[in-house]
Amino acid sequence: MSSSPRVTESSVRTRTMASLQRSLGRTQTAQDQISSGKQLHRPSDSPTGTVTALQLRGEVRANKKYTTNADDAMGRLGTVQDTLQSATALVAKVRDLTVAAASTGSASTPEANRARAVEIEEIKGTLIQYANTKYLDRPVFGGATPGGNAYGDSTGTYVGEKNGEMLRAIGPNARVRVDVRGPEVFGTDKLLDGSGNPLPDDNPAQLFRVLDTLATAMREGDADSITTGLENLDKASNLLTSTLSDVGARYNRVTQMKQSAEDRLMSVSSQLSDIEDVDLPKAIMELQLQQTSYQAALAATAKVIQPSLIDFLR
Repeated sequence: MSSSPRVTESSVRTRTMASLQRSLGRTQTAQDQISSGKQLHRPSDSPTGTVTALQLRGEVRANKKYTTNADDAMGRLGTVQDTLQSATALVAKVRDLTVAAASTGSASTPEANRARAVEIEEIKGTLIQYANTKYLDRPVFGGATPGGNAYGDSTGTYVGEKNGEMLRAIGPNARVRVDVRGPEVFGTDKLLDGSGNPLPDDNPAQLFRVLDTLATAMREGDADSITTGLENLDKASNLLTSTLSDVGARYNRVTQMKQSAEDRLMSVSSQLSDIEDVDLPKAIMELQLQQTSYQAALAATAKVIQPSLIDFLR
């Protein structure tokens, strides 16, 4: 013969209060979600969701870093690209002057060639200024040099970093070089004199040496040196054009990788929002439901817990 469990006034009160606390806790949870806009406040809210959210947050940080690096790379490469385009135009101007000086007739008089020499020297000064172009107060043609210039004086002597590369991470396992050292742009090859013999390699900036040689040859009226200088100038011009093409390709790659990082960031942020962010209309309805439930529980409790002897002794 089974016996029914004994229900005491104390057990009824304990169970009733526990039920009220649970109902009040659900109300508080709904209130917290509405106040913060988040449905995850602690790992126990959703262990699986917490792990996924942490992984997605890591991806968000990584893609934000890739985007920042891409912006820096585009700024540096864009500065290099614009500078090389301007330098190429000036070298083309020097070539026109050299072709005119190498011609015969009234256009190639000593006076005209001396005027051309002066103009070439002015162009050289402008090109040295281009070679010292800066981005964020660092010379873009100086490599990782901590100094303020890539070329130190009016002769075009390179004083920047000769080794090493500046790289930026712009994607998973994707890094791009964002610097161009001066000798890679303006050349370091030996020049030839009018007899075809190598000149002393006392200045590492080939283009500037070409300009010095041309200016001297025009002042002295040395036709052979002018012709040789024109050949050297074409070589320097080809190097500029080749470098400009390489920088343009790198710039395009950075642009594409930045767009990819931004697209991925948008996708990951959307996934993270689905996991962490609360559905506000749904949360408001849940709060109203829990409040109604709690009020009903209070009313029911008032009926279940009858007055005791203590109540009459007050």
